[in-house]
Amino acid sequence: MLSTLPDAQIHLPGAGEPSLRWGVVGPGWITGEFVRAVHAHSAQRVVAVGSRSPERARAFADAHRLDRAHGSVEALVTDPGIDVVYIATPHSEHAAIGLAAIAAGKHVLIEKPITVTAAEARELSAAAQSAGVIVMEAMWTRYLPQTSVLRDLVANGDLGDVRSASADHGQRIVRPADHRMYDPALGGGALLDLGVYPAQFLQMVLGAPTSIEARGTVTGTGVDANAVVVSTHAGGAVSTLYTSMLERTPTTATIAGTSAFVQVEGPFYNPTSFTVHGAAHGSPTVRWQDPTMLRGFAALSYEATALARYSGEGRTESPVHTHAETIAVMEMLEAARVQVLAAGVAAPAQDLADAPPAHGETRPAATAAIVGSAR
Repeated sequence: MLSTLPDAQIHLPGAGEPSLRWGVVGPGWITGEFVRAVHAHSAQRVVAVGSRSPERARAFADAHRLDRAHGSVEALVTDPGIDVVYIATPHSEHAAIGLAAIAAGKHVLIEKPITVTAAEARELSAAAQSAGVIVMEAMWTRYLPQTSVLRDLVANGDLGDVRSASADHGQRIVRPADHRMYDPALGGGALLDLGVYPAQFLQMVLGAPTSIEARGTVTGTGVDANAVVVSTHAGGAVSTLYTSMLERTPTTATIAGTSAFVQVEGPFYNPTSFTVHGAAHGSPTVRWQDPTMLRGFAALSYEATALARYSGEGRTESPVHTHAETIAVMEMLEAARVQVLAAGVAAPAQDLADAPPAHGETRPAATAAIVGSAR
């Protein structure tokens, strides 16, 4: 049984990375958290914001003391005073804005999911390689300290032969039918918005699946409300993913090997801790705790520092979250969505009057709309 754990890779500033000038597209709450984290905990600087609404852009720029507010996405991505574009719009716009930024010679960091389809992700990858700029999905979990330790435990064989892994992510997100989470045209649904976190974790541990089987329910607007995905991986290893916008779940993860297993505390995709247990009953345990003081959204700064470092090395993709992995996750989510939507099992109706605020959002004004009725 392990008595010590691998050292964590921590993407702290000051390791020779360039200080890039950032522009952000989509002045919403997550963009605000990103800007605050970057300014407080990295050498990167956000200098401009772009939005289709000049008023929203100006308000965001004023709130975060940014130099420039652009009233269009085109003006932002072509701004000669920025080096990299962070995109946090509805999912359906990720590919088009990303391609425009690449064409303008900018590096790009795109909020998860990187696109709505695997084909769009492939197009972004090819464009980045052709232009010689880096494109990364803003999958902040891959850049957290605990993730590097977990990767090393698996790669070094410390857990033995890893035979299974599981992860879940569920939040109760009850919103009006025109909210982006319930709109098929905007890439709505649990799998793309929430399921991408467990999907990337499971593929990081076991690789891309060789087969998947998905079951779930569908909202009255035609998006997946929840889903369970059971996958087979190389060598017969299996994974289980659960995601939902109907109920909150523990958001934990496990990795089970023949020598030891790991329990990752929830939320597993945030800065967190985990425990390694020996395979035999009564085996001693080893607990890992994050040695840094960065908690919550402050840790968004890691991915920005990582992108700057990789761009300085002339890379077009992240070595800890490659384009191939990103595309494979999109293929998995796409296949799972097809299976869930094809079954057409209706999700239970939900009343907005009983809706808690979603993470980072305010309670909706409407109080009586039903968003989960059968189609």
